[in-house]
Amino acid sequence: MDPFGPILVALSAGSVAELANWLLVAWRVRRELRETPYVRDALAGPAPAAWPAVSVVVPAHNEQRVAAACARSILASDYPALELVFVLDRCTDGTRAALEPIAAADPRLRIVDNSSCPPDWAGKCNAARVGAGHARGELVLFTDADTWFDPSLVRASVQLLLARGWGMLSLLSAPTHDHWFENVVQPVTSFWLLKIFPISRANAGEQRRSFANGQFMLFRRSAYDALGGHAAVKDDLLEDLGFARRLKQAGVGQGVGVGDGMLVVSMYDSWRGFRDGWRRIYIECCRRSPAKMRMQAMQLLALGLLAPALRTAAVAVGALVLAGAVGDAAGDAGLRIAAAVAIAAGAAAWAVRTAVLAAIYRAAQFPVWSALCWSPAAIAVAGFFLRGAAELRARTPVRWGGREYVLEPADD
Repeated sequence: MDPFGPILVALSAGSVAELANWLLVAWRVRRELRETPYVRDALAGPAPAAWPAVSVVVPAHNEQRVAAACARSILASDYPALELVFVLDRCTDGTRAALEPIAAADPRLRIVDNSSCPPDWAGKCNAARVGAGHARGELVLFTDADTWFDPSLVRASVQLLLARGWGMLSLLSAPTHDHWFENVVQPVTSFWLLKIFPISRANAGEQRRSFANGQFMLFRRSAYDALGGHAAVKDDLLEDLGFARRLKQAGVGQGVGVGDGMLVVSMYDSWRGFRDGWRRIYIECCRRSPAKMRMQAMQLLALGLLAPALRTAAVAVGALVLAGAVGDAAGDAGLRIAAAVAIAAGAAAWAVRTAVLAAIYRAAQFPVWSALCWSPAAIAVAGFFLRGAAELRARTPVRWGGREYVLEPADD
């Protein structure tokens, strides 16, 4: 047998495996989309007899860049009973100056200064706790200063929370597209987060996988207080995951929905901030386990590096065989068939992957063209995981919300 025959068979098998993987991804994404609640759809449902008062709490640490736009969008809400509490958490920039003219024009906005953080508290949790102490609403909505609200978002989310009977509703946001990394790399970071925490599993009742998005957490005040408020998650860098776990433990209903363009977030304004922020997020998602982080990195490298390399090699070797540059295709019909199969399998794997990613990017409101950048983006995100695992092992301090933390690795 010509030695290129087994090589072509192996390369074809790699392409077929990649093809099968992306077909499975397409099936899972389609199922997720069918089962996921979209907050906009709640507007079509019946309105409550009386709208409960909503207090929106925004912890803000040096958010001069985004605070005013966030406040204006929330105050433009069509919700009939709303107050907004901005907690300035040890701010050293112009956040207060950006908010004061808005507060002077609209008494629904209150600015609260917080100058300290207890040593055993995460900074954002403490600021949110301070804000909750000033909130007067029956419902309390915690959001970030880098968010933008559609005028109907609060009303739609309240209707969804009440209709489902949940104690807390969290929403997934849509990203801004102002920077290259938001268009190229963020689709992969978001996709991989939902791979770890599928929405269908997050909404699976008592068997749910605990997940929430801290950019938008709408609580019934009774559920929030029953948990102990932010004191219950004061040790968590990602308080959203901490709340989700404790809600499950307490048997309180909680759900995750899609903001559907009604909630937009501008998370980072630099590549360094983006990279470091997502690395910290993944550390917490993997429960501070270096082994789990390395496993996620290997999966990303398999999809972003190994599979494309095998597929490209299948097409290239197949083409060289059929062109007569290598092997003995002229005298070996089986080799010619193997070469044709390798080319077809590689091309099919590329076409299916591109189509599936384009559909996913379109549904998630990312630029469709950036699906072509999947492989380098996946490799970059694998680097986030690997560096995070290394930092955990080395106990390298991480900075979050104005403080530094030394995280203990879970599997040491």
